[in-house]
This record gives sequence, C-alpha cells and structure tokens, in this order.
Amino acid sequence: MFFIQASLILIELFLTKQAVQCNKNYPLLVPQSRDLSEPTVIKHDTSYNCFIASRVVITRERKMQPIQRLQCLFTVFSGAFLIPYILFLIIAGMPLFYMELALGQYNREGAATVWKICPVFKGVGYAVILIALYVGFYYNVIIAWSLYYLFSSFTFELPWTNCHNSWNSPNCTDPKLFNASVLGNGTKYSKYKLTPAAEFYERGVLHLHESRGIHDLGLPRWQLSLCLLVVVIILFFSLWKGVKTSGKVWIDAATQIFYSLGAGFGVLIAFASYNKFDNNCYRDALLTSTINCVTSFISGFAIFSILGYMAHEHKVKIEDVATEGAGLVFILYPEAISTLSGSTFWAVVFFIMLLTLGIDSSMGGMEAVITGLADDFHLLKQHRKLFTFGVSFGTFLLALFCITNGGIYVLTLLDTFAAGTSILFAVLMEAIGVSWFYGVDRFSEDIQQMMGFKPGLYWRLCWKFVSPAFLLFVVIVSIINFKPLTYDDYTFPLWANRIGWGIALSSMILVPAYIIYKFMNVRGTFKERLAYCITPENEHQLVAQGNVRQFKLQHWLTI
Repeated sequence: MFFIQASLILIELFLTKQAVQCNKNYPLLVPQSRDLSEPTVIKHDTSYNCFIASRVVITRERKMQPIQRLQCLFTVFSGAFLIPYILFLIIAGMPLFYMELALGQYNREGAATVWKICPVFKGVGYAVILIALYVGFYYNVIIAWSLYYLFSSFTFELPWTNCHNSWNSPNCTDPKLFNASVLGNGTKYSKYKLTPAAEFYERGVLHLHESRGIHDLGLPRWQLSLCLLVVVIILFFSLWKGVKTSGKVWIDAATQIFYSLGAGFGVLIAFASYNKFDNNCYRDALLTSTINCVTSFISGFAIFSILGYMAHEHKVKIEDVATEGAGLVFILYPEAISTLSGSTFWAVVFFIMLLTLGIDSSMGGMEAVITGLADDFHLLKQHRKLFTFGVSFGTFLLALFCITNGGIYVLTLLDTFAAGTSILFAVLMEAIGVSWFYGVDRFSEDIQQMMGFKPGLYWRLCWKFVSPAFLLFVVIVSIINFKPLTYDDYTFPLWANRIGWGIALSSMILVPAYIIYKFMNVRGTFKERLAYCITPENEHQLVAQGNVRQFKLQHWLTI
C-alpha cells in the first residue's frame, strides 16, 4: 500500500511540475459490554493509538469525496465553499463525530441498540442503517467501475487514448487535435463528451448512448456485472467473520462534512462499540477529524494541478476543465495519466488505489448495517455468516439496476436522495436524542467514567444548542432550495424526482414511525408510557417510583 501511495505522489508531482510550467494564463491553483472474545472483535494495531474507525473514516474521505460527494470542485478553495466547510467542521462535524465515538464506546452497541439510553429514538438507528444500506447499493458499483478500468489498463496502449475503438462515435475528437475552437457556443471542456476518455467512460463502460433516460434502463452489462460480483465476493469474505484491523453551497458543505467524517451512517458507533472502554475517544475524534479535513485540503493541490495541466494542454480556461462527480476520476484523471510516460503502469497503480480504498470504505458501511441489525436481533447474530451473505447478495441484486445502459441515472438518483437531506435529518435527531432527552450532563458523566474527565463547555454547548440549530437550518434550506434532478443535459422526469424523495423519506419516516410504535406498545397511563419511552432501559425501575428525570425542569436546563 505504501508503494501505491508513493507512486501516486510521483504522479501528482509530475503533473504539478507540468502545471507550474504552464502559460501564465493557466496558473496552478492553490487552493452492557460486548464480549471481546467473540469473532467480531477488533484486533488493535499496537503501532497506532487510533482504532479502526479512524482508518475507515480517512479512507472513506479519500475515496468518496473525489468521486461523488464534493459537488463544487472548482469552488472548494473559494470562500463560497471553504468558509462554510470549516464552520460546519467546527460546530457540527467534530462535535458530532466525538459524540458518536463516545456513544458507541460507552454503550457497546450498534446503531440501533445503542438507543437503550432513550428507547423512543431507536428509529434513528434504523434510519442510519437504511441510509448506509442505500449507499451500499450504488457505492459498490463505483468500485466495480474502478475494477473494470483496472482490467482495461493492462494494455500497451490505454483504451481511452484514441478514437479507433468500437465504442467511439464518428464525432470523437483526438485530444492531440483538440483546441478551444472545437468547443464553440460557450461549451465547457468538462461537458464536451466527445473525447476518447469521455467516450470510453460513457459509451465503452456505461453504454449510456443506448439509453434514452431513466425510463429506458435496459439489461445489466455483463462485464460490469462480473466486476460487481467480484467486489461483492471480496466484501463478503472480508466481513463474514466480523471486523478486523486492516492495513446551496452551505448544504453541500454540511453534507460533505458528515459524509467524509462518516457521522450519521452508524459506522462510527458500530466500530467504537468494539473499542476498549477506557480508550481516549476524545483524542481520536480530534486527531481523525483533523487529519481527514487536512487530507481533503491537501488533495485539492493534486486535483487543481491536474486541472491546470489539462487546461494548458487544451488551451482552455481552468473553470472549463473543472468537473464534478465521477467525471473527475473516470474521465479527467485517466486522460491526464494517459499523457505520462509509462501511462499503463500509472493507470494500473491509480485504479488499484481506487479499488483498495473503495473496498475499505464499503466495508465500513456494510459493517454498520450488519452490526446494527445483528446486535438488535439475536437470530441474525447467531447466523452472522448467513446474514452477511444475505446483505451482500441483496446489495448485488439491487446494484444491478445501476449497471444497466441507463444505470447512471439510477446511481445519480440514489446519490442525490439516499444520503443527502436524510443523513442531515438523522444526525439532527441523534443530537436531539442524546443531548436533550438523554441529557448532555449525563452523557458527559458517561465520558468521564471512560476517560476520567468531562467534555469542556464548548463541546456541551455544541451538542445541545449550536449543532442541532445549524442542522435544523440546513435541513429546512435543503428542502426549500431543492431543484429537479439533472444529469448533464438530461432532466429527470417528475415521477423520478418523486421516487427520489420517497427514498429519502423512507429512512426519515422511521424516526416518527418508531416513536408511535414504541408509545403504543408500552403499557400504562399516557404519562407512564411517555416516561418509559424517554427513560434509559436500565432506569425503568425509577419510572414505577415516579422518579422520572426528564419530568424535571433541571434536566432540560442543565448543560
């Protein structure tokens, strides 16, 4: 792995050098407790202090962010994105990252059963598990693309370097003959889909030209189906024995923070539940979130060096080269690599890196689903291998919709709705459940039992007031500012947008649905039912005595 990362650094240094030599018009932009004897135990790496969640979060950020979640690549270093990004990191990302680590570590439970601290909020756990499952449906497809590109790279001449292939259109433009005059009509280079790299991705891999839209998906591509099957098999054998140590801009910024840090997906709670009770999760939270975001910032230098290099090569403006989503990794990066000496070697190294990071990240999401449900249903825990197979096979079947001719439309739909507003809503409800109903003071006492000290005033204020307020604001704004979904020049039909919102609501509705279910299934008067719903399970005897902490004003005012 070190060799792969070192090789990537060489690629970036080479491209950076090329960009620095560009014309002045194209400058380089800088922009109770779990049994640790079970097979699912984490084996801690004695060389590092941070537990496995740190690695998963960092690799998740490295893989996911460049491919699909960084929606405004060209503005990432501008105040329009960087300011809200840092702000959300300080007031929401880091505090809630810390909260999830401490929550999982103290209670030793998965995302659903951890809510024994406030039973009525168990629906939040089911919501984040469902969100993680949705992400797994399409995220494995992106890994399958990487595997396909890896196989395609084992040639003397990379298949996306010329227009002499069976998938190329008559209008394919040789990049050596390309210049700004070819574009015309103000078309950006990033939107010009007639280059060999763009046609290999959309026509050779996706076969998008054979679909008229999301209503015309076609059958799964057999090549991608095999790649997807290989990915799922790897994931299954990596997870069947459990976790082991292994080697509008405001809305985008908020979503990116939680997506890159992993908060709200149940991953942190699941992995932290295997950690030692006295582990310093405060240190882990600070260190991991800082490394994650610094890595994100540093990676921007490599990204923008490539943008500058490509802009210079094609004599266009940098903003015309900048792109978002999968186009960066599967079009722009391969095209840049194809210009290097020994391009085959660098392409193989690059896509091996994507593959390993992608599988590592996907393991985290699937483990959150498996641990969350297995902890809640003992039958699933007793048959973990069979359950893991069921989850893996289920994600494979549903992911087949994303590798049809029109599969990119399904993937775009899931990517937009499955973990956008819904993940922000889930984290909001999590913060309310822990800080208000369970009590930020009691939560602080739990942390003191683990580490010997209470969280500072800053953390407590963020948990109880600042983070929930900002999350509520972003959730509302994301709904108000919603615009019909598009993919390049294709506008999704109204029914597709409704399905998308149905997917988003399917996870969010679990929160109020479980509240109603729990309240209706508890015996007693209205007041007694309410008390049992909001009182930790280990304190239910206090309800019978009439000593309900949440019925006292001091509980709600204490910080």
